[in-house]
Amino acid sequence: MTITTKLAGAASARAARMREATDRKIVQATLQIATSRGIGAVTIEEVARRSGVAKTTIYRRYRNTGDLLRKIQIETSGTFETDDIEPTRDGLHRLLERVMTAFNGEIGLKAVGLALSSDNDYVKGLAGQVIMPAEQRFNDFLRRGETAGIFRQGLDTRFLFSTVLGSMLAYKAMQERLGAADANGGDNKAETGTAGAKTDADAASEADATGHAGSASSTGTWADHMTNLLWPALAA
Repeated sequence: MTITTKLAGAASARAARMREATDRKIVQATLQIATSRGIGAVTIEEVARRSGVAKTTIYRRYRNTGDLLRKIQIETSGTFETDDIEPTRDGLHRLLERVMTAFNGEIGLKAVGLALSSDNDYVKGLAGQVIMPAEQRFNDFLRRGETAGIFRQGLDTRFLFSTVLGSMLAYKAMQERLGAADANGGDNKAETGTAGAKTDADAASEADATGHAGSASSTGTWADHMTNLLWPALAA
């Protein structure tokens, strides 16, 4: 492989990542607008303002607002694959980490929470593009465990997934409160002449896709806590 070929491949991969990031911003902005103000408030201009994506970029993807609303999709291919995860305690932990990563990466947990609390069918449909595959893979994992005799028979998979999802959303809200509190504490220190003011962005950077969050990371991740909670209820 020549240097030119390698450079071309790297540039192509970088362009693909940038496009995916842009698509996520558009989806998240559309969800936020539709949830808070209704479908009628969704326009290319408002999506551009909320997302920070240039109008020209959005128009290259969609002809108009109607086209955006019809075609916008959340890509989740491969995100929730669980065939490689064994139905064990460690496997459960890996599954929970994967679900957290996917929800954070695709539309953001905050957007999921807004969508679930909305009465708007369009918004719920968008969120369902992430939620339904996650629930199906979660169910598949539990059924494999039941078949292997590792998990109890007759598990209420829908209730268990709802518990996981609700816990994940609550954990995210707690992260944001901790981040805001840290930021305010930093501002107070700065006012008295001490160093170390922390911004919301700094706090967010401390929270990785598996559920680490500043003050909470020392006591374990969300996946750690949920594994400890769920495993006794699952194990045969």
